[in-house]
Amino acid sequence: MNTPFAAGLPPGSTLPAGLNARQREAVLYLDGPCLVLAGAGSGKTRVITQKMAYLLRECGYQARHVVALTFTNKAAREMNERVRTLVDPRLLRGLTVGTFHSLGLRFLREEYARLGLKRGFSILDATDAQGIVQELLATTDRARLRAVQQTISLWKNALLDPDAAARVALGPDESEAVRVYRSYEATLRAYQSVDFDDLIRLPAQLLARDEETRARWQARVQYLLVDEYQDTNACQYQLVRMLCGERAQLTAVGDDDQAIYAWRGATVENLAQLEHDYPALRLIKLEQNYRSVQRILQAANQVISHNPKTFDKTLWSELGVGEPIGVMAMDSDLIEAESIAMRLSAARFERQAQWKDFAVLYRGNHQARVMEQALRTLRIPYTVSGGQSFFDKAEVRDVLAWLRLIANEDEDPAFIRAATTPRRGIGQGTLQALGAEAARRNVSLYAVAAEVTEAVLPAARQREILRDFVRLIQHFQVRAAQRNGAAVLPLPTAQVQGDLLGFDPDPPAPGMDPAHELGALRAALADAGGATPAAPPGAAAGPVGADGLQHDHAGRVLDDLLSVMDYERYLYDQFDERQAQARWGNVLELIDWLKRKADEDDLTVLELVQHVALVTMLERSDDEEPDAVKLSTLHASKGLEFPHVYLIGVEEGLLPHRGGDEDGDVSEAAVAARVRRIQEERRLMYVGITRAQRTLQISWCRKRRRGREDTVCEPSRFIAEMGLQAEAPRSTEAADHDPDRTLSRLKHLLGR
Repeated sequence: MNTPFAAGLPPGSTLPAGLNARQREAVLYLDGPCLVLAGAGSGKTRVITQKMAYLLRECGYQARHVVALTFTNKAAREMNERVRTLVDPRLLRGLTVGTFHSLGLRFLREEYARLGLKRGFSILDATDAQGIVQELLATTDRARLRAVQQTISLWKNALLDPDAAARVALGPDESEAVRVYRSYEATLRAYQSVDFDDLIRLPAQLLARDEETRARWQARVQYLLVDEYQDTNACQYQLVRMLCGERAQLTAVGDDDQAIYAWRGATVENLAQLEHDYPALRLIKLEQNYRSVQRILQAANQVISHNPKTFDKTLWSELGVGEPIGVMAMDSDLIEAESIAMRLSAARFERQAQWKDFAVLYRGNHQARVMEQALRTLRIPYTVSGGQSFFDKAEVRDVLAWLRLIANEDEDPAFIRAATTPRRGIGQGTLQALGAEAARRNVSLYAVAAEVTEAVLPAARQREILRDFVRLIQHFQVRAAQRNGAAVLPLPTAQVQGDLLGFDPDPPAPGMDPAHELGALRAALADAGGATPAAPPGAAAGPVGADGLQHDHAGRVLDDLLSVMDYERYLYDQFDERQAQARWGNVLELIDWLKRKADEDDLTVLELVQHVALVTMLERSDDEEPDAVKLSTLHASKGLEFPHVYLIGVEEGLLPHRGGDEDGDVSEAAVAARVRRIQEERRLMYVGITRAQRTLQISWCRKRRRGREDTVCEPSRFIAEMGLQAEAPRSTEAADHDPDRTLSRLKHLLGR
């Protein structure tokens, strides 16, 4: 590698274009660790991507030695797209731009043996992890289940193992959580699985204790850029420190005023800790805002000034003064929603805007319901952030369960789902018998099924069904591990497939013993130098190589698996035609996406399974944002911007949210916790304000429906802190809910 330039510009280089003085300073600084304090809308993504381009084009860094980390797939994609417009593609080979979790997965794929994992380890999603916790808790109390799962996650993010958690646990609830945590970790080890928190925790711990591994990764990561640093937890902070080492070639970009994720373990103090850990840290402030007009920024500056400051900064803009911020007081949440819908419709007409130029933001998901009703009444199109993930759909999870079992036969949740969906003669009685034997021998359900005996399952028919299922999984295991291009060999006999699918196929060829098929398959695979099995009759033929043989690939494996599952028939048997068609469409969409991913990144099916566990939505670059009003919680709106924003429910008890520690406890610790909570709520208000580009309207209600009762409300303290006056509530008659009155008021707002 060429020696990177430490500072200044090398001869013949070009200054990054379109940057202000502070942005340019942040891009060019390479003399040591650098903290870029980037206010909302100050162009931090431009700084990160321009700095990556500068490192690659001008400073001699090879792409494989540069790593940029962020928190969401969307942010990583945006960075990738931007840097690819700035740098010659030949210089980008090996560049890592991704999330902490994707880097953690890459680490585990390489270092699995040092962590006691097998190569085909599984990644449990939140639902499967919750299922394990629920079984250990032996409860159907969803609130208790979520609380324990969250507590375990926070302990992991704080790098506390069960023993360390036991030392800090307070009260009987946390003591019970420690017990569950200990058993949960043992279960994960037995399943040869990790959860999402482990993707960062395990690399951080291994790097801290294993000098050889640490030296190898520090040699690989020669420059590290981290976005949204205020959102890092203790585990992520340790990972960054271990990767940087003494060289400390690091640019961290963050904003302490936008730290809103303490409830999931993020530590805003990590920004201040940088100064302690890196005494030579260079601090660069980005205060010029390119998003919002000055009135909006002034309100944001004023509200956040009531929080103690780690680093002082003041946002400013050259986009003009802007319109006054409106504050609207309503008699109820129903009237609030109706009024916002009418005003929004009128504003779209007056401003000749699109629906997607408007957003309605709120503190809690429960506030969306009445807002949705009001928008539907006026036939205003809208989308709601935080809807069901594509990968949470039952039909998608059914198919993925088969893939997960193929990737890791020790994963019991995947075994149970794959063996029973579609149903194929493996019922609860069979599963209970397998479970009892698995517990006695301390092995997985699959291990018992693979060598099931009469003592475990007396019924010969049930044993044969299990053996057939195991043979089918073994067949796909061989193929799933192969790279594209391996030669094709036969599937298990039609008899095996027929038993699993629930029908009687033609009898097997004379002399063919299904019990010996796997051995023959593996032997043939060895003879073919890595050949893999073929698709069922009628499946699409694979490409033919120079050797005259058809060649396997991930797409063919996926098609064959879907065919053997006979999942389409199962859907049409279980649901009406419309539902079955929609669900089958989701399955085909999943398979198509997996095929594209395998081709683009040259992934085996096993690697695809691990990749899918990180994805929360389909990565479809051709999707366009629909022309619809955006309804979103304040947390989900972070990173977004809209020309016109309505911030609703700005009331005491809602924003700021009323915590469970509000009453009773007046101890010093409880008071300090309340102060920290209010400070985070204030940062959340700041985030909401700074989503608005041109106009901002704030509303609060004199009373709000909660359950079956009306609760009296007061305007949030944040309204006064913004320098605004809370307008006195207007009296509104019941007749105002009449549709004719609604239409009349809308026409009045439109000036017609």
